Amino acid sequence: MGVVGVIGFLPTKLLKKPEAQMEASDEERPLIHHLPPQEQCSKYTCDGTVNIDSKPALKQSTGNWRACFFILGVEFTECICFYGVSKNLVTYLTSVLHESNVDAAQNVSIWIGSCFFTPLIGAFLADTYWGRYWTVVMSILVIILGMIVLTISASPLFLNASFYNGGISRLTVYLGLYLFALGTGGIKPNIPAFGADQFDDANPVERVTKGSFFNWRVYRYKKLGGSPLTRVLQVLVAAARNHRLNLPDDSSLLHELPGVSEGDYRTQHTNQFRFLDKAAILSDKNCTPAAPSSPWRLCTVSQVEELKMLLRTFPVWASLVGFFMVTAQMTSTLIEQGVAMDGRVGRFTVPPASLATFDVVAVLVLIPVYDAALVPLARRATGRDRGVSHTQRIGVGLALSAVAMAYSAMVEARRLAAAAAGSTPMSIVWQVPSFFVLGAGEVFAVIGMLEFCYEQSPASMKSLGTALVQLAVAVANYLNSGMLRVVAAATARGGGGGGAGWIPDKLDEGHLDYFFWMMAALSVLNLLQFLHCSIRFRGNNTLSS
Repeated sequence: MGVVGVIGFLPTKLLKKPEAQMEASDEERPLIHHLPPQEQCSKYTCDGTVNIDSKPALKQSTGNWRACFFILGVEFTECICFYGVSKNLVTYLTSVLHESNVDAAQNVSIWIGSCFFTPLIGAFLADTYWGRYWTVVMSILVIILGMIVLTISASPLFLNASFYNGGISRLTVYLGLYLFALGTGGIKPNIPAFGADQFDDANPVERVTKGSFFNWRVYRYKKLGGSPLTRVLQVLVAAARNHRLNLPDDSSLLHELPGVSEGDYRTQHTNQFRFLDKAAILSDKNCTPAAPSSPWRLCTVSQVEELKMLLRTFPVWASLVGFFMVTAQMTSTLIEQGVAMDGRVGRFTVPPASLATFDVVAVLVLIPVYDAALVPLARRATGRDRGVSHTQRIGVGLALSAVAMAYSAMVEARRLAAAAAGSTPMSIVWQVPSFFVLGAGEVFAVIGMLEFCYEQSPASMKSLGTALVQLAVAVANYLNSGMLRVVAAATARGGGGGGAGWIPDKLDEGHLDYFFWMMAALSVLNLLQFLHCSIRFRGNNTLSS
């Protein structure tokens, strides 16, 4: 999960397939064609971006790396706050608020799930009403408010106050947490896309100059294209209304706008999900001179294809949910396992939450290695610009998640044996491979999915497409929360772990290793399901590019 925040900018600069390498087949042609501008741009950007006054953006005084340094700074501080809280939260809930292991792990998963669900709201506001810049600004203010409330809840003056009690402390803590979750929803989906907006595709070499933070002569803004969710709903409603009409054999007879303004995108028709094409059927009912067509009754082919592009991402997205259920253990059960281990390393005592550093180290180390070594080797072997396909990259990440859970299960089994024998507790250092392997899995799975969603999302839904990755984290954490509750209840009634269950408050009396083995088995099933989908859709451009 850490890689989502650490490398949020990676999908903003994507390799484009040279036209000379494109095949003539329908599946391998790019789904989106950018209509080239009619005039050569000189001092203004050529991609339709504007400044704060909605005038064409000047190349020399807006955008480029000057703006991106500030954007990266916002992402960095948000990541520091989020991971600083999330990695220590389960320990705080058990030691200060005295929640049980299951309750604490469940509440952490629900909160993290909310942090990755609110990006849907942030993406909707950015794409429809506020734009990415003002959505980020407002979200920063909400995050600051949430962190202030959290700080107050943990301050000695508050804890020692005469009116203090457990209920007030709990309320204050969760108020601050969910204010932060609301604010981060405007940061996570918009920062990567906002960073991409700062570069003019027609002129990648731009002068880097200095500027001040949030100086709105500095940034470039994409013009709003209307609500992406509304456009999706219009296709569904129109297709339902026209379900009795027969589709024409010639797709060129479907409705499409005669001309497209400069800087817009037109999407090529495909034959998949043909029932949605009924939303673009021209008939006497939806297209008459006296009554102009309603978008809720007649849609364009490009609008229909936007929905198709989102639907094609679902098999990959579903597999990523299973992957993030595994990474959710880094903020819950793996931390609780670390609390039960010996944290002494030499003269130092290592907090269990600090082991998550190796997740980040794996990301920071393996990304350069991947780009500098693995991609060139794979490119020579496969002839692909990226070296490997999206499915291959994601598949490796899913396999590594199963390996990490199997290793964690073996470590826990050995820890339980040592505790039963009364010998010296196992060192927390044994957890390092688990975090490192999960970080390696994120490098493959999450980067592949971020690129995949950014590339395959329609032009008007880039923020929403990026938010799909955040939604996968949210759904995974919600599912993990429910699974923890079900496992605890089922095993405490005499299944597997005796009366204490698999995850009791005293882990020495339970069988957390059984839980990790279960997660490893689910990861293998998730990988097999993903491989089945990738083989089934191998001919589809969205999964093989």
